[in-house]
Amino acid sequence: MEQKKIDRINELARLAKTRELTAEELAERAALREEYIAAFRGNLEAQLKGITIQYPDGSRKKLEKKEKPLH
Repeated sequence: MEQKKIDRINELARLAKTRELTAEELAERAALREEYIAAFRGNLEAQLKGITIQYPDGSRKKLEKKEKPLH
């Protein structure tokens, strides 16, 4: 995500502390937050895909994605 967009998220957060945001600002903030979270999750997933666990016997295994439990 571009630094310009992160700065805008922070600017909107500061504005929200001093006054109520307009409908356009609320929509912009929501869209920017969604984009930020998607980028964060993508980066985290890429990092986790590169991790290998080494067991005491010397064997190695890549991390696997867990399935969500059914409720």
